[in-house]
Amino acid sequence: MESTLTARDRVGVQDFVLLENYTSEAAFIENLRRRFGEKLIYTYIGSVLVSVNPYKDLEIYSKAHMERYRGVSFYEISPHIYAVSDNTYRAMRTERRDQCILISGESGAGKTEASKKILQYYATTCPVTDHMSTIRDRLLQSNPVLEAFGNAKTLRNDNSSRFGKYMDVQFDFRGAPIGGHILNYLLEKSRVVHQNHGERNFHIFYQLLEGGEQDQLSKLGLERNAQKYHYLVKGCCPRVSSINDKSDWKTVRKALTVIGFHEEEDLLNIIASVLHLGNTQFGEGEDGETQITTESHLTYLSKVRTSNMNSTSSHRLTHSLILHFKGRCPLSFEQAVAARDALAKAVYGRAFTWLVAKINQSLAFKDEVYNSSKGSSSVIGLLDIYGFEVFQHNSFEQFCINYCNEKLQQLFIKLTLKSEQEEYEAEGITWEPVKYFDNKIICDLVEEKHKGFISILDEECLRPGEPSDISFLEKLEDTLGGHAHFVTHKLANGKTRKAVGREEFRLIHYAGEVNYTVNGELANQSVNSRTAGSVICQSDNQILSQCFHREEVTTQKRPETAATQFKNSLAKLIEILMSKEPSYVRCIKPNDAKQSGRFDEALVRHQVKYLGLMENLRVRRAGFAYRRRYEAFLQRYKSLCPGTWPNWQGRLADGVATLVQHLGYKAEEYKLGKTKIFIRFPKTLFTTEDALEARRPALALTLQTSWRGYRERAKYHRIRNAVIQSAWRGMKSRRKARRRRHAAEIIRKFIKGFIYRHYERCPENEYFLDHQRFSFLMTLVRNPPKSVLDKSWPVPPPSLTEASEHLCRLCMQNMMRAYCRRIQPEWKKQMEQKVVASQIFQDQKDSYPQSVPKLFVASRLGRAHTLTDTLGTHLRRLVYGVAVTKYDRRGYKARPRQLLLTSSFAVLVAEAKLKQRIDYTALRSISVSSLTDGFMVLHVPSEDNKQKSDVVLQCDHVIEVVTKLATMADKKNKVNISQDSIKFAVARGKEAVIDFTSGPELKVAKGKKGHLLVTAPQLNPR
Repeated sequence: MESTLTARDRVGVQDFVLLENYTSEAAFIENLRRRFGEKLIYTYIGSVLVSVNPYKDLEIYSKAHMERYRGVSFYEISPHIYAVSDNTYRAMRTERRDQCILISGESGAGKTEASKKILQYYATTCPVTDHMSTIRDRLLQSNPVLEAFGNAKTLRNDNSSRFGKYMDVQFDFRGAPIGGHILNYLLEKSRVVHQNHGERNFHIFYQLLEGGEQDQLSKLGLERNAQKYHYLVKGCCPRVSSINDKSDWKTVRKALTVIGFHEEEDLLNIIASVLHLGNTQFGEGEDGETQITTESHLTYLSKVRTSNMNSTSSHRLTHSLILHFKGRCPLSFEQAVAARDALAKAVYGRAFTWLVAKINQSLAFKDEVYNSSKGSSSVIGLLDIYGFEVFQHNSFEQFCINYCNEKLQQLFIKLTLKSEQEEYEAEGITWEPVKYFDNKIICDLVEEKHKGFISILDEECLRPGEPSDISFLEKLEDTLGGHAHFVTHKLANGKTRKAVGREEFRLIHYAGEVNYTVNGELANQSVNSRTAGSVICQSDNQILSQCFHREEVTTQKRPETAATQFKNSLAKLIEILMSKEPSYVRCIKPNDAKQSGRFDEALVRHQVKYLGLMENLRVRRAGFAYRRRYEAFLQRYKSLCPGTWPNWQGRLADGVATLVQHLGYKAEEYKLGKTKIFIRFPKTLFTTEDALEARRPALALTLQTSWRGYRERAKYHRIRNAVIQSAWRGMKSRRKARRRRHAAEIIRKFIKGFIYRHYERCPENEYFLDHQRFSFLMTLVRNPPKSVLDKSWPVPPPSLTEASEHLCRLCMQNMMRAYCRRIQPEWKKQMEQKVVASQIFQDQKDSYPQSVPKLFVASRLGRAHTLTDTLGTHLRRLVYGVAVTKYDRRGYKARPRQLLLTSSFAVLVAEAKLKQRIDYTALRSISVSSLTDGFMVLHVPSEDNKQKSDVVLQCDHVIEVVTKLATMADKKNKVNISQDSIKFAVARGKEAVIDFTSGPELKVAKGKKGHLLVTAPQLNPR
């Protein structure tokens, strides 16, 4: 804010608190005029924002402007409605306390636009989700609907709000809008039946006639001509050049859809019924009684009201309001017209209240669990209500408006003083009591029990007999005659009596004197509507049935007057505002002609007085005119003191004390609080600001010098770095060129060598041949054979073929030696046996491949030691044992035996008894088949009397047994493998045959001619 103090002679000050002559109203208005002339429509009074309507669009409401004010300190930049909005929002988020913004001013001062800008700011800058986006849209779209039903064209404003509105916007813990609620106050229902010249009824009537579809209008019995409706022609202004009713109708329809409105037909029926009711005319019959003369409108009225239109209904409406029925009414002509108008106002007023409640339903936050959690959400309230009004003729509605402003002014002064006192106490500054006009005496005059204006009005309405406006005025004179703020024609002195009519009374408000007429004061209270309500509550129209409740008819309690209802609702509003932290926006209308750039000083002075701005300024200036936090003050003015420039390193309070001491502040000119400095006189601040302005050239020179020095040093470093970089780049380029030349030379040698590769070694191919040899040797080094079984070997170049063979042989020998050195004795013996088995059986016997991975064991008998102990010492050197099946030579009977191998002989044992011994020297040969059977025949000499001829055995480990036996008996070359049959001796000179065949499974049987038939599966057919 201080940034514009140096231009104050041209644009004024941004905060009226800084006015030197703050008690002068002329100085106040002159500051407003200067700023208005520079298109600066916003000015502060402390934290209060004063807004002057520019009557044109200014380029200060874009999204970029919103971002400029978002999260910025309140006084950091120029005044704006966005600054108030953001400050309120941040206070709600940080302090977790509900806030409210009070917007007031005359009609046409820009209150409605101000509330729109605030809502748009929150809708744009607050975080939002899909669900919250719906709530945001409904909040924004509620404005067109409320403006259509509650705004009208007046002499002062083409879109004047004719009701007071308080809107709560609910935010969740993240600061996103999640709901809202609207309260409406004092709808100007008299506008429904009467408008001053140059004014219009509420917008919705004209929008329906201009924008509604023809079928819809026909169904409602309406014509597209506002001149044909009595309630729309009294102001003689059915069309306005600045208003497009047809386009506005589309906007309203779209807004109703967004809000989720489904009772549109019933609502339009009510709007149409008001127009038909206004066209209901009366005349006198032959006997002088009042009759309804317009029958056509009753047909459409009956569709909206109720279908039960018989004589009983007519009787119930006698001496009451005129409703839609066909027949006679005993009221006088004037009473009938007044009753008709009262009914129209009541229906429209209650329909408007119902519409607000419907909007509230759509804005309500639906998450009950979330909503019930304590502290889950905060609220910002927006109050858009009439400012103080003084017309040539002031009725009951102006009285309520001004009474409301009295209460708000009382609240405003109290809260302003309270906030000032709290700030002083928080900063440790002594609070000095401020004298101000307390308008409690005026509020008591209106609302005090038994003696106040409203109590007297209630008594007059409720007393027996026929009350009149004159009797009410007399009662006021009797009760309030001695009050200093109440004057009537009868009580006034000679000079004042001329300005007060005989049917008027004057109240001296905080903002000035206002004359009110008592004509229609009692009629405005609408306490005699029970009979009408009893009929309307039976209506088929869902909205009307909800607006007029049957309880209102059946209850014996007398209904409250309009004044009491307004007093109670205002008390609730004050209670709501007291529970929140307030911010204020005071709107001012610069001229009555709605022209941009025109500043009517008399009109502005009138509003400044009625808005209480001078009183507010005087309260704000009663102590210190200027206050700022230490860091902000020191940051701005530190250059004025050598001790604080360029940076202060100590406590902020000490830095500010050093600064003000250097500036020569007197003790009475300032106070230092805990976190802020308070300056009493604007002149002190202006002197400091002028000193800063004078200091700026020197600062600029210092900055320029520093910048030039920095720039030259940077230039030097760039040049130096450029030289170093140039040398480095040259060296890199030379290295790269050498590498490229070397690479080109190598490539040439390689290509030439490849061409001469088949020639004898010569200069042309020596590099290529060397490279081949090197590549071969490196390949061999990197990928040598991994084991003795790995037969891979790289292909050598022709010149290294012989060397490659020697290397391969040496490599294999080396791997074999290493392998042999690693073999254990047990494993060596196993391998030797496997080699013997391979020499005997490989490619000869089908079961050999399955035996290769199986290790040979030392014995297949679990009790070999028992046999050794039993058979004696000649079996102490047992080498191997295995279970076998022996087939007899005659009959081929199978008998289980154990074959035991020693170092010099083999024996057959049965049940630990030695059955046969075969010396290895006597063993001639061993015969087996090529199939997978386990048969083997041990051939022994038949001439040897010690032997019993050849032995036929069967064993599951035939390859292991034959290998061990052939090794120990040294009969490796005596193993015969037969394809079809084996002959063996059964006695001296006699032979038998074993026939082998392939089959699905192993079978042993005695065949023809005494042969032994063996069937075995053949796994490896040859």
